Amino acid sequence: MKVELLPALTDNYMYLIIDKDTREAAIVDPVQPQKVVETVRKYGVKLTTVLTTHHHWDHAGGNEKLVKLEPGLKVYGGDDRIGALTHKVTHLFTLQVGSLHVKCLSTPCHTSGHICYLVSKPGGPDPPAVFTGDTLFVAGCGKFYEGTAEEMYRALLEVLGRLPPDTKVYCGHEYTISNLKFARHVEPSNTTVLEKLAWAKEKYATGEPTVPSTIAEEFTYNPFMRVREKTVQQHAGQTDPVATMRYIRREKDQFKVPPD
Repeated sequence: MKVELLPALTDNYMYLIIDKDTREAAIVDPVQPQKVVETVRKYGVKLTTVLTTHHHWDHAGGNEKLVKLEPGLKVYGGDDRIGALTHKVTHLFTLQVGSLHVKCLSTPCHTSGHICYLVSKPGGPDPPAVFTGDTLFVAGCGKFYEGTAEEMYRALLEVLGRLPPDTKVYCGHEYTISNLKFARHVEPSNTTVLEKLAWAKEKYATGEPTVPSTIAEEFTYNPFMRVREKTVQQHAGQTDPVATMRYIRREKDQFKVPPD
């Protein structure tokens, strides 16, 4: 399995997932269709599948144009608001891209129909990869536009958090530095946060992505994955993980990112 990161718009990521054995490929959130087509030709692969995480225009807005450029594509998603949708999926629905196995994970909150896609190669050497759209970011999570703290808790801790620890996390945006600055605000004594922030600044300065992370790593520095930790709960003045999630999301929504 090969994952090619395709930067889009100002801070979005599209992902071309290639099955090395069959040369079949899927694209996640193809908001810039022409760039997708050019990359597909560059690698000489056969694009068959669109995996849409949610209906927001900066993720699904390229679907209609892409299916005109590449007729016959299967377009998967969990929301009727997604353009050019051919296959509406639900939690634990599975599909194949060549010999790659794709499992759909329902993570409603940012939007009610949000789907994350877990991609693995049965028997292969690569760890699984999960494409999380705007549910899970490196060191952060999406705004609760259409859902609740309970739903995000379930999405992050009970769905994504139970994936194999080495699962690579490919998220929808490059928000890592600002997320880590908030994480530092929540847990100023967390040395993992400080080290990851220094690393992310170096990456960003050289124009490199900070994606992917892993599920195991997220549990060490992502405050939204750490709502069961006493340090995060004490910051929020809460003892319940869901109440902690609700508090820190509201705080993050108002947070002024320091310029350092």
